[in-house]
Amino acid sequence: MSFHSIDRMAVEEEGEGDAVVCVHGLGGSSNTFTPLMPVLARQRVLRVDLPGSGRSQHAEGPISVARLADAVLAACARLGVQRAHFVGHSLGTIVCQHLAANAPALVRSLALFGPLMAPPDAARSAIRARAAKARSQGAAGMQDITSALLNTALSADTRQRQPLAVAFVRESLMRQEGEAYARLCEALADAQPARVETIACPVLLVTGDEDGVAPPQAVRALAERLHAARSTRVVVLPRSGHWTPVERVAECQAELRDFIAAQRQESSR
Repeated sequence: MSFHSIDRMAVEEEGEGDAVVCVHGLGGSSNTFTPLMPVLARQRVLRVDLPGSGRSQHAEGPISVARLADAVLAACARLGVQRAHFVGHSLGTIVCQHLAANAPALVRSLALFGPLMAPPDAARSAIRARAAKARSQGAAGMQDITSALLNTALSADTRQRQPLAVAFVRESLMRQEGEAYARLCEALADAQPARVETIACPVLLVTGDEDGVAPPQAVRALAERLHAARSTRVVVLPRSGHWTPVERVAECQAELRDFIAAQRQESSR
């Protein structure tokens, strides 16, 4: 595994083969995709810590979805990635959609877990309130935010039967510094949808039946707007909340493996 710091953004690079770029969500990091790495063993995988997250928390300047997308583009350019599969989670799925709409030559396919085009208007004020709490209360605020999200972002089954998954999400959230997390919250609250009707690559959309951020009906509505996509598949995993790659590892691995394999077969024809 190689580590790169590209414009103060941490990037991990591992493996050889077709490029896969992994873009995490709010409160996540490159580690969000660790459960999926076994099915990417034959790929060249780039995992970023987006500006404001993980090892990139001290990135300076305002953060927006546009800046996040530009940061990923810069990393790809610096590392010579001209075409790649993109795998996103939550906020990262918004970034991936903007990349697919604005840099279609770069994006070979999209595999989106907990996908959303943008937060609904009703959620934006709550996200901004979360930002204010994280900024004003620091570690104590992140403790409260984490406790609340564990109850709302994970399924009841995960909370009851998967203590390691709960611990993973808890640690991921609590590792975020209050100010950095607040800046990412504000980027999400201000996010606008990409021109998804123009996305032409194959798209996989995976959500959980208890995902309140990307509920199944909203994910199906997103799929219906992907008019130009070469193919679209919607998967709703039972007994899963918003952290599908962590809550339903085997199912997410299977969906991602089959999806990427299908693109490989198509390109070899």
